[in-house]
Amino acid sequence: MLNQKTIVITGASSGAGKAIALEFAMQGHKLVLGSRNMVAMEETAEECSAFGAEVKCVTTDVTSATDLINLAAAAEDFGGKIDVWVNNAGILAVGSFTDTPIEVTEQVVRTNLLGYIYGAHAVMPYFKKQQYGTLINNISVGGFMPVPYGVGYSASKFGIRGFSSALKAELTDFPEIHVCDAYPAFLDSPGIQHAANYTGKELKPAPPVYDPRRLAMAVVQLAENPQPELMIGSVSSLIRFAYGIFPGITTMITKAVISTYLKQARTSEKTNGNIFNTLAFGNAVFGGWGLPGKPKAHRKYLAAGLLATSALGLLLLKKSR
Repeated sequence: MLNQKTIVITGASSGAGKAIALEFAMQGHKLVLGSRNMVAMEETAEECSAFGAEVKCVTTDVTSATDLINLAAAAEDFGGKIDVWVNNAGILAVGSFTDTPIEVTEQVVRTNLLGYIYGAHAVMPYFKKQQYGTLINNISVGGFMPVPYGVGYSASKFGIRGFSSALKAELTDFPEIHVCDAYPAFLDSPGIQHAANYTGKELKPAPPVYDPRRLAMAVVQLAENPQPELMIGSVSSLIRFAYGIFPGITTMITKAVISTYLKQARTSEKTNGNIFNTLAFGNAVFGGWGLPGKPKAHRKYLAAGLLATSALGLLLLKKSR
């Protein structure tokens, strides 16, 4: 277990961020939570306090570099230091590139990519002054696999991976400052409920979905034993491998699956979701999509999927010769 440390978590009002906060709270750490939604964040703080953790809430919009500078200052005032900073706040917009308003795509990139860069830029001076600290980026498997109908999301996630890689290289002279990237598979969180949707169809996450607490435990693991990256869930490893070996085929299959789903899904009104404003619903850890049970139950299906993708890739390679 970690000794008591000061942990900063952005996007802590629901879903993965809330799960991460609760997991750290169970170990009695000092928590500094940042979110646009103060009401939901205070609910998270109450739950964390029930475990004996000291908690401070700071209204934070991660698209504002000033807000993140203020969050870092508040964290040092509260805990006397900053040991771990978790970049987690993120949003999603689903729809074809041309149907999605450009200001929405811009906001997705500002939140998901610049929000992480602003967070790192705000906390890094404290880490360098202390000569230690751990920055954890919750990136998701979307950092390795492009998502059709989610162009802004993919741009931001691929961008975070590049930013983090460059930052790690730059920090080699600071051996006790760690930058860790977490790549979870799809989570049973409220993220889809909060998403902007311009497809005209009801959205659901792609199965299997994982318990957000699994990601939370992995983040605590990274805080205890930092490593450059951690794949979370067999699905994330499968997707990374498949796209790395057969990028064109994997993207083609993904496009086909999403297109088929959208043709069959029930109609729904178009919405901006939580892109520009917080929402009063879906502020729990779970999204209610149904948990998959033990991860081992899916391994035979993942293996079959990997074999099928590999076989298709080899077949197409032979035909192209």
